[in-house]
Amino acid sequence: MRYTAASFLALAGLVAAEVPQEHSHEQFLIAVDELLALNNPLNIQAAVFGLLGNAAASEGAGLVTDPDCLHQATADQAFTNAKEAGDVDGMANALIFRAIERNTGSVGLKSVICTETPVNPEIAALTQHQDPASEGAAEENKRITLALAQQLALVGADPQLALKSGTFAPGEIGDPTGAGNTCDDLDDPVGCIFTRNLLVEDATAEEIDAAVAEIMGGAAPGNAVGNGTAPAECVIVDPNAGAANGTVGNNTGNADNAPATPTTGGANLQDFTGALGGPAPPVESGAGERPFVVNGAAFLDAATAKVRSCDIQNNQCFNAINSGQLDADTSECATQQQDCIANARAGAARLRRRLRRRAALRAMRTRQANGLDLGGCSDPTVTFATGLDGRQEASFGPNSQSEFNHGSALNINIITSFICGRLSSSCKAPEETVQACQAGATAASTQQGQAAADAFNSALGF
Repeated sequence: MRYTAASFLALAGLVAAEVPQEHSHEQFLIAVDELLALNNPLNIQAAVFGLLGNAAASEGAGLVTDPDCLHQATADQAFTNAKEAGDVDGMANALIFRAIERNTGSVGLKSVICTETPVNPEIAALTQHQDPASEGAAEENKRITLALAQQLALVGADPQLALKSGTFAPGEIGDPTGAGNTCDDLDDPVGCIFTRNLLVEDATAEEIDAAVAEIMGGAAPGNAVGNGTAPAECVIVDPNAGAANGTVGNNTGNADNAPATPTTGGANLQDFTGALGGPAPPVESGAGERPFVVNGAAFLDAATAKVRSCDIQNNQCFNAINSGQLDADTSECATQQQDCIANARAGAARLRRRLRRRAALRAMRTRQANGLDLGGCSDPTVTFATGLDGRQEASFGPNSQSEFNHGSALNINIITSFICGRLSSSCKAPEETVQACQAGATAASTQQGQAAADAFNSALGF
């Protein structure tokens, strides 16, 4: 997208008082502008405005009324456009853009966190980096980078790209220029933070791998996607919910019958009791393809929804301290958030262990009866049951979460597509087995409930 003449003049005239670094990650601004050109209902003038202070941001905000939310709204629309196009690189660029630091007026000053809920939960899982000289920035920015790595893995991108969202070395508090150790070069299409080697990475490659393994059931980061043809169907947090792609809906593949939003009203699944700055918002469970809801944002599995609830609580805590409503240190907010996330992941880990034990027993009983070569895997079967991922209604899911780690779904096509992809990629099963799997998936798509699961399992000899 090109700047309009008026927008460019406004940008040039208003950024003089801001810390000059909005073009430091230029490659991601260019990528997001290209995505905005596909569909831009909010008339956002350019991605760069989302990284500016409020006065300058307002000049390019289009229909976005809160300049503190322009950064998020820009990333959200870019992600939506990339998702609809099946563009994994585009989704990755939008996610990275969301995590880039936004300008503030002085060294050490944090930018405001948007409190609005974006359309895409992948964007909702992220916030922007904070000034590296601000209090608690090292821990907070590391958390943001690791959360970004997880979202990148879930959409099928390289999680190590999260390191590119990092910022500069801390500047000196009180620097009268307000610039710190930044750079800003509109003519560098890569980004001066990269070409001048100014990027400070927030985490190690090993820490990113560990963070991704936590949500992928121990799978290698590159295995988030079953095959290269269906990246959006092979994730734990389903980025295709609401998209008219013909794969999400009922068991016959009719997406028109899929509910746009889940019906909630169940018990609060958020069992974390810390309440510094206020309690974590409830995680409600209901019906629908994405049945877990936090402040209006819907998620496929309970663990991811709980982590989002923890992030919102952390923002509330920081805001309460910064506004003077709460007499505490922001490091206490960060500690509370870590405890909250650990609680959410512990519950998910317990569930995975139960599922793995059940899958191992099932595999032992059925492996001998299966004449197909499953490669390095043992149990590609599908289960149909209530209570999967804490759902109230019956849903489909892989029996072996250790080999086929995927959240449950109301549409069996999502699960069977993922399993067939994994058989080909991770399991290294021969083509004969993959073809049998695909035939089973076709047979299952014509059935409902347990009959659908039986049709798929029978095609694989189970």
